[in-house]
Amino acid sequence: MELLLKTVVLSRNACTAVCFWRSHPVQKLSVRKISTTSPRSTVMPAWVIDKYGKNEVLRFTQNMMIPIIHYPNEVIIKVHAASVNPIDVNMRSGYGATALNMKRDPLHIKTKGEEFPLTLGRDVSGVVMECGLDVRYFKPGDEVWAAVPPWKQGTLSEFVVASGNEVSLKPKSLTHTQAASLPYVALTAWSAIHKVGGLNDKNCTGKRVLILGASGGVGTFAIQVMKAWNAHVTAVCSQDASELVRKLGADDVIDYKSGNMQEQLKSLKPFDFILDNVGGSTETWALNFLKKWSGATYVTLVTPFLLNMDQLGIADGMLQTGVTVGSKALKIQPVIEKTFPFSKVPEAFLKVERGHARGKTVINVV
Repeated sequence: MELLLKTVVLSRNACTAVCFWRSHPVQKLSVRKISTTSPRSTVMPAWVIDKYGKNEVLRFTQNMMIPIIHYPNEVIIKVHAASVNPIDVNMRSGYGATALNMKRDPLHIKTKGEEFPLTLGRDVSGVVMECGLDVRYFKPGDEVWAAVPPWKQGTLSEFVVASGNEVSLKPKSLTHTQAASLPYVALTAWSAIHKVGGLNDKNCTGKRVLILGASGGVGTFAIQVMKAWNAHVTAVCSQDASELVRKLGADDVIDYKSGNMQEQLKSLKPFDFILDNVGGSTETWALNFLKKWSGATYVTLVTPFLLNMDQLGIADGMLQTGVTVGSKALKIQPVIEKTFPFSKVPEAFLKVERGHARGKTVINVV
């Protein structure tokens, strides 16, 4: 039969989806049951912003619309835990707003400011509530984790929509709180190390790696990956975080507050790979410590990061990048500095904004 048109009729409150294939005449009718959310409520609690600015723009509402599935590869997740990353603080302040709006509205159909009210938060660990027609890997009731890209509505809410490729089954060994600390930093570090740096478990043995800002979320994840792959890791952090990064496996630890950090680095052999979680002035001198003429790589995750999101492959999601955290392939210990209840989201933002992280800041939503 020549396929001319496929139309999906989906009632939000019914529990069937009907697909019609229309030719001359209509020859096929396929009915498939799917799960849908309860019709009892259309709004949910969430933390949103109505404009960009300082922390006071964060607003709690009980009346955010519950998200619905727009594409057949999407799932709705009930959020049990989320986390706050530096990118959330930057987005609250308006960083990258132009680029992200281009991603949300490439045809410029919407008027300025239509992204509001905007929910921040990139990480989620929770339970699948509803699946689109094309979702094969998950079913309602599955415990999952996900990293939601920055151009989508975020996870600091009761429910969030994610594409199937952004979601993965949560490792059973992790609680929702632990799981929510990992997806976004995992994808960020993995993309920097593997996609940009070209490093993997086969070519990393003996490689010299320098991690600037080693005690934050991305840094603590990167140390563990590099050590699992038998690299030699030098971590730069403040003295009070040195015990943490040593426990995670760092071979050398440099306190950036004790004297001239560049002089300390000069006393060491040059590096095959530098991961910069600090940015700013480090971008001007870090290249000097790479091995010359050897294909050594410097990756910064600060200044142009939002603009380089596609190159890094963050949007490829959990399934595509091969991040196998929690499996036998790669054992990663979640590093959580502090947890906050859902009512204290603004305090969590302030904590992340102050910097000097010792792991992740997690929000318990349920």
